[in-house]
Amino acid sequence: MRARVLLADDHPDFLAATARLLASEFDVVETVGDGQAVVDDAPRLDPDLLVVDIGMPVLNGLEAARRLK
Repeated sequence: MRARVLLADDHPDFLAATARLLASEFDVVETVGDGQAVVDDAPRLDPDLLVVDIGMPVLNGLEAARRLK
């Protein structure tokens, strides 16, 4: 079974490229552009792994991870 990954980054081109790179080894369940979306979507998607940019709008990646912990 492949690990399920939720990706978060506020740069769409980087997010798309990262998703393409990871797709050969992981199931990318969703890509989002801010930390609040990570907090909102992670419980529903139940990913095995989060790949989160630290500096994002609305809520930074560190705070999003802290809230999910």
